Amino acid sequence: MSAATHPAPLHTTCCIVGGGPAGMVLGLLLARAGIDVTVLEKHADFFRDFRGDTIHPATLEILHELGLLDAFLQVPHEKIVSMGLVIGDRTYPLVDLSQVPTTAKFIALMPQWDFLDFLAAQARHYPNFHLYMEHEVTGLLHENGKAGSRTIGVTAQTPSGPIAVHAPLTVGCDGRHATTTAAAHFDIIEQGVPIDVLWFRVSRLPTDPENALGYFNFGTACVLIDRQTYWQIAFLIRKGSFADIQAAGLDALRQRLARLVPFLTAPGPDGQSRIDEITDFAQLKLLTVQINHLLRWHAPGLLCIGDAAHAMSPVGGIGINIAIQDAVAAANILAKPLSVATMSRPVPQGTLAAVQGHRAFAVRLTQFFQAQAHRILIRALNNPGPFHAPAILRFLSNSPTLRRFVGRAIGLGVQPEHVHTPKA
Repeated sequence: MSAATHPAPLHTTCCIVGGGPAGMVLGLLLARAGIDVTVLEKHADFFRDFRGDTIHPATLEILHELGLLDAFLQVPHEKIVSMGLVIGDRTYPLVDLSQVPTTAKFIALMPQWDFLDFLAAQARHYPNFHLYMEHEVTGLLHENGKAGSRTIGVTAQTPSGPIAVHAPLTVGCDGRHATTTAAAHFDIIEQGVPIDVLWFRVSRLPTDPENALGYFNFGTACVLIDRQTYWQIAFLIRKGSFADIQAAGLDALRQRLARLVPFLTAPGPDGQSRIDEITDFAQLKLLTVQINHLLRWHAPGLLCIGDAAHAMSPVGGIGINIAIQDAVAAANILAKPLSVATMSRPVPQGTLAAVQGHRAFAVRLTQFFQAQAHRILIRALNNPGPFHAPAILRFLSNSPTLRRFVGRAIGLGVQPEHVHTPKA
């Protein structure tokens, strides 16, 4: 077959599978340290409507350490300094970020595609950074072609045909349905989750509340994410109940939303209630919520981080930030070994294990707290009557000190990471 259908193999020092937050941050940091890096992203662009929007103070601090924070804040975004829940007819302030010990004391609300475009633009300043879009990884390459032996790269499908990418180290950052973890036959430990999310949008008016809030009442719960011209709505449902919601019809869903968030019944640009903008179930995307983790994140020549290693719940909007913390830790640990790595002298297995050893506790503890939050959420969904705030939420809401403590916990996470890689 022609060269057009069989592109020449690529050779790189670190092949990163997936151009999400973990992959792009790891690629940027390694390229900045002088490592030849190739990132393979299966889509033609970064636009994915259901990607997370919340960039927490710990991540903003990483951008500050890289000298990129000022440029990043030029990208359109919203700032969240405090958060709360609306339960019944009362608002409970729960989170205060104003005293988080970081340069930026807020959560930046930015569509993830804008964030990834920003990271790609910064990484392209380094000639040893290579980003290939529409390169869908289809499998792993193994030493001597023997399955189960050391990973020496990947195979990928591209617009020009199949291609091989050879590398001493492959890093899987390809999300919760990762090709890398499946191809490596890694064991996944699932933790039961009682909720799923319906993801849809309605238009936003200038008179609407500024910050995203969670709403709970009458067996219904949702979170509103401010995207300037519209609200992105995460509507919580009991796991496996979407078919029942469809059977009940759109009118029933719209009535539940109107009862829960009354201000959405105000007329939109077309003069109709914004809830009436939901005209078809095709507008609703079902997001299956998972909490899981790999028993082992690594094998010879292969490391998985981010959602590929541990799927997080959307509770707290921290998934993107946990993935970025993984990437920073991985870069700190891997930069020096990669600077001398070759196909015949790969990164030692113990070094890959050190990445998991450094990050696993923080991930598991975060997932534990998310699981506890799920218990409160399912209690709200199972109560068709007026929902009353649990005592712990009322106590938290009345204590400015505790609200600042929660702000610090959410803003920084369990184990914030800092950039220690050199700039070559």
